[in-house]
Order: sequence, then C-alpha cells, then structure tokens
Amino acid sequence: MNDVLIDSPGTRIAARDHGGNGPAVVLLHGAGGNLLAWHNFAPLLTAEHRVISVDLRGHGHSGDGPWTWDDVLDDLEALAGHFGLSRPAVVGHSLGGMIAALWALRHPDCPAAISLDGHRAALTHPENYAGLPDEQLHAQLERLRAVFDAQASAAGQPMSAEQAAAVLEQQRAFAAQAGIDVEHWIEQTRRGWQVHDDRTLARPGPELLESLRNSPEFLDALPVFAELGSPFLLVLATRLTGFPPEFTDLMRALQEGLRRDLARLTAQRPGVEVQEVDASHGMVFEAPDEIAEIVLTFLRDHR
Repeated sequence: MNDVLIDSPGTRIAARDHGGNGPAVVLLHGAGGNLLAWHNFAPLLTAEHRVISVDLRGHGHSGDGPWTWDDVLDDLEALAGHFGLSRPAVVGHSLGGMIAALWALRHPDCPAAISLDGHRAALTHPENYAGLPDEQLHAQLERLRAVFDAQASAAGQPMSAEQAAAVLEQQRAFAAQAGIDVEHWIEQTRRGWQVHDDRTLARPGPELLESLRNSPEFLDALPVFAELGSPFLLVLATRLTGFPPEFTDLMRALQEGLRRDLARLTAQRPGVEVQEVDASHGMVFEAPDEIAEIVLTFLRDHR
C-alpha cells in the first residue's frame, strides 16, 4: 500500500494505492467515513483490479474546501491524473455511491459505476415514501428533521478528552456487537477526527453536512441515475437498521418508495441494474466478501 497527498484545486486529497493487477477501480466512502472503510474490502479486488481509495474533501486526512459536486469530481480528476488512470470504474458506498453516479454522468465512457446503497437521503421528499398515511408521514419527517438538526449542531462542537474517550468506548461496543474488527474500527474513527489542544473535532463539519442536506442530488439521486449512459449497478440493502425504532415505519416506507421508483427507472433504462442483498446499510463492513463478489461480477461483465 502507498499513501499520498494530491493537490486539487483549493485543497489536498489523501489517497491510498492498494496495488493490484488489471483495470483501475476507485473506491469512495460514505459521509462521515474515510478511506479506512475499505480496509477489508479493497484486498478482495486486487487480484483482478488496480485499486485506489480516497478520503473525500472534508473527511479523513484530506483538506477542507467548499462542498459542491463539481469540486468533488474535480478532486477525483486530480486523483486519476496523479495515478494515470484513464478510464477507472468507480465504486461508492452511501454518499460515495451518489458520487460514483455523478462521475459516470461526467464521464460517459466510464466502464462501470456501482453504488452500494447510495440512493436517497433518509430525510427526502414526502413523495419518495410509500405506504404511510399522510399525517403519520409528516409527523415522522418532522421528528427525523429535529434529530438531524440536533446532530448537525453537535457536529460543530469540540469534544473534550473525556468526551472523545466516551465516544471511542461507544464505538468499541458497537464494533464488538456488529462483529467488526474493533481496533480497525477505532482507527477509522480516529482518522475522522482533528485534535488541537486536547479538543477534538469530528469531521465532516457542520458546513459540509448542511451543504449535503440541501443538495437535490443528495436528497434523491434517482434523477441522476436516469441520465446515465454507462453501466450502473445499485446494490440495495434490505435490512432496516441504524435508526431508532420510532422510525421503523418511516424507513420501511422509504424502502418501498425506492423499490417502486427503481422498478420504473430500470424499465426505462436497461443500463441501470438493481440487486438486493440481505444486509444493512453497513454492508461493506458486515459482508465484505459477499459485496466484493457482487462488485467483481459486475466489473467482469463491463470491462
């Protein structure tokens, strides 16, 4: 492995070359993550592909900068130029999956783009949910908006050493319960922190999070998918976990609305494929072998 910092307009981007043989694949993590998200996944691709992962701007060891989709795509252009990648395939998780689609839209000759459960924000337009009475739907959306507002406010507040230690203990407990490598999970958590004078700030910051929440493409990436000419695969998680029980009905309605709209989309755009997996949104961490095989199969079919 080789870690580098790459100059991009207005910031610097951290990337990792995992090596490997064959056509290039760029891996894009989700919001709040970093390139360590691919620690167990990337080696599963290197027998067939040259694999590069990246810290998106405002994440991990990359620099800050305004969050616009064009700026993020320009960062990836700088990464491709640095490593000499002419037509990389792109695989992204969550937010990274939305970026993968936007990369393919900018580059119609992209051999393949894959989104691992990156499609719509949990708090999206009311018409994107299906099966909930209007009154219940709007009440739950207001409650979820309040939760996200509180999280955004907390994101801008530094943690004391004691608070940071408490967060790490929570993350240890989560990783142990989920069957994830605990020490690696802690290392990934720490990579997303900036520490100054015993005060810790978690990245991304509130400005970036607010930019995402207000972005039409983040609220609903399906219109982007509908414009793609490149082969595109959406791997859709079927397990509804990661939200408090009070939002179970809302998340189920989101999933049903997504299935409804993806069925319409794939009927109109045969280059867009959907594959459901028995996993949660954290599929990359839960089932790296299964997800890697899905990715490799799609890439083999679209070299």
